[in-house]
Amino acid sequence: MLCRSEVEIPATPGLVYEPKWDGFRCIVFREGDSIHLESRNSLPLQRYFPELLDPLRAALPEMAVADGEIVIAGPRGLDFDALQLRLHPAASRVRMLAADSPATFIAFDLLAVGEEDLRDQPLQERARRLGAVLIPNPRVALTPQTTDPEEAATWFERFEGAGCDGVVAKPLDSTYRSGDRGWIKVKHLRTVDCVVGGYRKDLKVEAVASLLLGLYDGDGVLHHVGHTSSFSAAERRDLLARLRPLEGGTSFGAGRTPGGPSRWTRGRDADWVAVRPELVCEVAFDHLQGNRFRHASRFLRWRPDKAAGECGYDQLLPPHPFDLGAILNGGG
Repeated sequence: MLCRSEVEIPATPGLVYEPKWDGFRCIVFREGDSIHLESRNSLPLQRYFPELLDPLRAALPEMAVADGEIVIAGPRGLDFDALQLRLHPAASRVRMLAADSPATFIAFDLLAVGEEDLRDQPLQERARRLGAVLIPNPRVALTPQTTDPEEAATWFERFEGAGCDGVVAKPLDSTYRSGDRGWIKVKHLRTVDCVVGGYRKDLKVEAVASLLLGLYDGDGVLHHVGHTSSFSAAERRDLLARLRPLEGGTSFGAGRTPGGPSRWTRGRDADWVAVRPELVCEVAFDHLQGNRFRHASRFLRWRPDKAAGECGYDQLLPPHPFDLGAILNGGG
């Protein structure tokens, strides 16, 4: 079951709201002592999270299928970087990370128990059954829920400090339909003024593929933080004419630079062209992962009124800290 995005929390009657967890979506299959963890792309995850296997055996009935999210809680809330580090080919490395920063499975749906398939049952009944059979422990938790949209709006603001992405709204009478976007997610969205420190070329036409964005740290060093490519074909051609006179210089040379070819680019030319850091633009982004944007940002407008040197990390005020444990223990 998937989500569609909306910009505001819906207040339609008949909805239940949950925090949107910033982790790996996971379906847990338990059959006796056998535990299988599967990603939304049907990839097995159990070898990467060995510390969850025994807690899931203790938390779930002997035959059950549960839907939820694997998260890792760090000192500043949910730590998506720590999750990504788990996808490592060396079992010894995974075991070390599991001991240093153990993961937690947060359950939010029950798809089967015993021989009974619950997917045709309404969400309200599935949630009731999940609460009845799940035995929480330090590594397995039950997601908080509320039917009050005002409380959900409060969660949206307060829980951000624990690293939550936003809020998910689900119809209480909905059945579980794999692949259907019947749930609604409302994510945080912020804007920031960035310096254009370079660009990537379109390999098919004479145009810009994406702008490479930077922010200055407290020492005046420009770091690459992400990119934006939300332009029409005509705008991409115009951008090339605008950027060519600025080519040259070091731009990101002393700070974090854009990556080159990698296993993700699969051999495509990922070289970039540096430009003098003079142009400033405002972009919208949904999540700051460490000191960079996790996803592509959306171009909003040029800022000719703002000097490049004013585009620093100090624009990104962190949310008020909030203890993840307080959320899972009824802090809502």
